[in-house]
Amino acid sequence: MKKYLLVFLIFITQMVFAQQDCVTAIPICSDSEISLTPNGYGNVKEGSGCLTSETNSIWLTFSIKTAGTLTFLITPLGPDAATTDYDFALYGPNHDCNNPRETPLRCSYANLAGPKAPLTGLDLTSTDTTEPAGGDGFVKYIDVLPGEIYHLFLNNFSPKVAPFKLSFGGTALLLTPFDNNSLKIYQPFPFLKPGLLQDGNIDICGNPVVFDFGTLSNQIRNNNPNFVIKYYRTVADANNDYDPITAPISVNTANKYAYSISYVDPTKPITFLNQCREFGEIKFTDRSYKLTPGTLTSCNNNNAGTAMYDLTSADIGVTPNLVVQYYPSMYDLDHNINEIPNRYQYVASEGSVFVKTTNEYGCIAITEIKLKFYPPITVYDAALEACFLESNPSTGLFNLDNAPVTPQNSGTDKKYYPSLADAVDATNEIPNPKTYIAPNGIVYVRVYDARGCFNVAKITLKVLPPVKSTVLQDKIICMEDKTTLDAGPGFKKYEWSTGATTQSISNVGVGTYWVKLTTGECVTTQTVKVYPTEQPVIASIDVATTTITVNVIGGTPDYKYSIDNVVWQDSNIFNNVARGSYKIYVKDAYNCDPIEVAVLVPNIINVITPNGDGVNDIMDYSAIAGKQNLALSIFDRYGVKIHQADKSNGYKWDGTIAGKKIPTGTYWYTLTWNENDSRKTPFKFSGWVILKNRE
Repeated sequence: MKKYLLVFLIFITQMVFAQQDCVTAIPICSDSEISLTPNGYGNVKEGSGCLTSETNSIWLTFSIKTAGTLTFLITPLGPDAATTDYDFALYGPNHDCNNPRETPLRCSYANLAGPKAPLTGLDLTSTDTTEPAGGDGFVKYIDVLPGEIYHLFLNNFSPKVAPFKLSFGGTALLLTPFDNNSLKIYQPFPFLKPGLLQDGNIDICGNPVVFDFGTLSNQIRNNNPNFVIKYYRTVADANNDYDPITAPISVNTANKYAYSISYVDPTKPITFLNQCREFGEIKFTDRSYKLTPGTLTSCNNNNAGTAMYDLTSADIGVTPNLVVQYYPSMYDLDHNINEIPNRYQYVASEGSVFVKTTNEYGCIAITEIKLKFYPPITVYDAALEACFLESNPSTGLFNLDNAPVTPQNSGTDKKYYPSLADAVDATNEIPNPKTYIAPNGIVYVRVYDARGCFNVAKITLKVLPPVKSTVLQDKIICMEDKTTLDAGPGFKKYEWSTGATTQSISNVGVGTYWVKLTTGECVTTQTVKVYPTEQPVIASIDVATTTITVNVIGGTPDYKYSIDNVVWQDSNIFNNVARGSYKIYVKDAYNCDPIEVAVLVPNIINVITPNGDGVNDIMDYSAIAGKQNLALSIFDRYGVKIHQADKSNGYKWDGTIAGKKIPTGTYWYTLTWNENDSRKTPFKFSGWVILKNRE
């Protein structure tokens, strides 16, 4: 409260010329210390008792709130305080200003030679009511009761104008309408709503602004109708109650404005309180601020058309005390809708975001953040070719770094991925891009720069398949022959397993060969085989009485047959062949060296007469026992085998079965063996024999 009253009393010093007579006494409406500067004596010279002369004087009046003792102290101020002689006279209670010569209740003056010079006043230790000669300037306190009104007359007897301060003491309290504890007159301090006016300051958002002082009144009077609040453009206007402000006006921070609080109790028009008027000073402080427009630039990754922005990173002048809100348009900001919730990861295309900030004083600033894209990273789709791998011809070995997906010296780096989604998300990176083995297909490269921006390009992979000679074919030749292998024209280079580097090689025999054929940068190894012809095989030879039938398998038909290796025939049957040993020659369509088989046309036995006369008693083929698997089989006319002559019985038959003679008749026989050659050619000689058994 002191703070406001000091402001009030400063105002008083400017209007003391009208307060130097009793009838215009200044009401003291507080126990707080006051400071004034009397200058002159008013319209009427007044004073009585010890105060008989008036030079620079002032009249004050006050009323008592609570009973008790009352003291006060008058202290000169300023550079001449030590030689300033203040005198006083206290009248009351209920003093009549029309009786200027009334004997005062207390009267004293400062004794500049006394021990307490230059002070004067009432104290609790003095006993005199009027300053005696040679006193210390102090007289006895007074006992007061509620409602009593007193007048205090002060005069600066010194020739120089000098200020003083007046402070009250004792147990009594002065009556005031501006005391929180006053009965029915409750007035809280500070006057204005907390945060709106502090120490006489009102925060405004702008300079100048239009301000309605009337909005402060209810806060000042606390809804007590006995208080009247007025506002003024200057302190002087407030002192003189001149031209009060009654409507909103334009205010600025350069000017000081004033207000007055008067107490008016309509039920008690002559109450002392109705004389009280308190003054206050109002200053405006501009709490407005400005933001600067900002720009954020981010990556339009993979030309997605949007980028991610951290809106809080924009340099727009935001300070920690501000409440910040972001909106996608001014319309949204103006209507407080669609506030951007994720200001740290805002995804948007190029455009603008609008920022509304509010400081602790309620001031608002708005600015724009322009959203830009960094220049896109230039990428090109590319293709790579790689020669097939011999171990897996459907794949090739690729160096992905060789794909021309960016301009040279672009300041970028690359990473490779098997799919577009992986490239965008940076997952499943290909770990070995310089030695990437893959079939035909596509990989994706994420091209990025130091800012973290990226773009994705496609690399088409093509495996160059083996290019083989269409004319180089496997060959079949006679084992004893030689041939020529020709890879055909159109290849960049030839390299044969024989060491030759020509298109063809000659004079090669049966075997396996390879040739490395170079097409472009790729080398195809092609294998070619020279097979020997499959030799025909004499599967069996059937010898009849005068014929030889040669049965041939394998080789390549048609076959040629000869019994002397000179004359050749197409038939496999040789007729009119006499008994004896022969060589049979066979060759196939390749006309290679013929195969040959020794043939025996055995001695033919057609009749046996086992009668013991030593002539034709037995069939005996032991002469050719050297043939492999030699066997003589005897069949009856029904084709039932009745006897076999082999090693166990000396290759003989004596016309018996199990030692018993069988009937005379004609029987069939076959003589079989395997020739002693590498193929163990089977032979079969068939005929008939007449058996004559005689008793």
